[in-house]
This record gives sequence, C-alpha cells and structure tokens, in this order.
Amino acid sequence: MQLPEAQLRPLLAGYEATVRARRWHTLLIFAAIVVALGLSSISAEVSPALLVDKIGNFTSYIGRLFHLESGAAVWTDPVEWYWGLGRWLRLLGETLLMAYVGTALGAIGAFFLAFLAAANVAPNRWLRIAVRRFCELCRTVPQLVFALIFVIAFGLGPVSGVLALAVHCVGALGKLFAELVENIDLKPVEGVSSTGAPWHVAMRFGALPQVLSGFVSYTLLRFEINVREAAVIGFVGAGGIGMDLLEAIRKFYYSDVSAMLVLIVITVSLIDTLTSMLRHRLIGLADRH
Repeated sequence: MQLPEAQLRPLLAGYEATVRARRWHTLLIFAAIVVALGLSSISAEVSPALLVDKIGNFTSYIGRLFHLESGAAVWTDPVEWYWGLGRWLRLLGETLLMAYVGTALGAIGAFFLAFLAAANVAPNRWLRIAVRRFCELCRTVPQLVFALIFVIAFGLGPVSGVLALAVHCVGALGKLFAELVENIDLKPVEGVSSTGAPWHVAMRFGALPQVLSGFVSYTLLRFEINVREAAVIGFVGAGGIGMDLLEAIRKFYYSDVSAMLVLIVITVSLIDTLTSMLRHRLIGLADRH
C-alpha cells in the first residue's frame, strides 16, 4: 500500500535530510583525522618529500637481498645462498626454544595471577589492584627493554631472551586470563564454597573447568607472537637467530639476510597454521561442552 503523495513527501524529505547529516558527519570525522595526521607528521618531523626522494634506496636494498655477491639471483645457486644452513637452523631452533620456554613460564605465572586479578573471585581488593598493576608493568615495558636489562644482568645468550619473553608474557596473558575468569558463571564457585572448601579449592573445581580451554587457546596465540618476538630480541644479544641476522645486516651480507628472513617467515607461517588449527579445535570442543 502506497502512501498519498502529500504524506510521502515529508517522509522522503526527512530521510534525505538524515542521510545528508550522516554524510556531513562522516566527512567531518574524515577531515579531522586528516588534520590530526598532518599535525602529527609535522610534530614528528615526518617529511613526505624525503620519503619520495629516498624510496629508491629502499627498493634497491630489497633488490640486493635477492642477489649473490656475484650478481646472480639467489635462486640460481641455492647452495651458495644457504651456505650457512646448518648454523641458521640451529639458531632458529634456539629461537623456537626461547619462545616455547618463555611462553610456558609466562603462562604458568599468568595462570596463578589471573584468579588474584579477577574482580569477581579475587580474595582481597588491594591484592587484586596490586596484581593488576604488576601485570600492566610487565606488558607495558617493551620486550627489547627487558631483553637489554637481562643481557646486562646475565650476559649475552638465550637466558636473557627467555626471561624477557616470560616477563612480558606474564603481563599480557595475565590480563587475558583474568578477563576470562571475570566472565565465568559463579554458581559452580559458590556451590563449592558452600561446602566449606577454601578459596583455592573453589577456584580449582568451580572456576578452572570453565576457563581452561580459553587459557590454552590464548597461550597458543601468545606462542605465535613470541616466536616472532624471539627473533627480534636477538638483535640486542638475547640469543637466537636474531643475533646473526643483525650481524648480516650491519655487514651488508645481503644474501645472508634474505636467506635467514625466508627461514623465519616459513617457520612462523607453519607455527601460525598449526597453532591456529589447535586453537580452533579447542574452541570447538569448548562450545560443544
């Protein structure tokens, strides 16, 4: 049924006015973002002219990465390209172990802190605030800074890298785990507590079964991130393939840089795929239960 023209015209006019108002609102937001970016660029001394002028250096560097010292393309002589494959694989394995141990230690620490930091189950308000501030400190300080501190304290090597990854992981996973705990159903916890069980027993049998699959899923996700971070913190001497990669960059060993980067990219891609499959399976199991 169509409305009479006299009634339809005001409705269409009102609709068009609303659409115009939304368009102007969107344009104003876009203009504000552009102005903010411009002011930020000026403050940070970002020069578009310099970017355009020097972009050739970037593209030429990328080109040199895929050429051997003889000038031939790297794929024409894989043996020469991967002359250090044995050493690089060993260092890559060290990087993976750093990520694994750092993630495991961080997840263990976050596991215990999560129940103390969750607002709905924390035994003490001031303890909860203290634990949350501690987790904020751990995840706010960049991993490279932690790595530098531990390198100064413990010397060069993977120990410093593991500690840096673990500390940062405690902060990141502690927040995620605590948010999972805050979203649980409290009835099982109250049921266990009503029997006279202490707080830790109520957490073990009332809260943990509800969040365990989420804990594992977030830990796997963090492991993916830590594999990449473990390669980066090697730049400051914290072990792994990052140390050799930085040395190759500094000495302009272009083909060595590309060889190590390809190894890192392939490894990270495989780990991302495998851990994603595991996380999706865990999420599916949790949904079925």
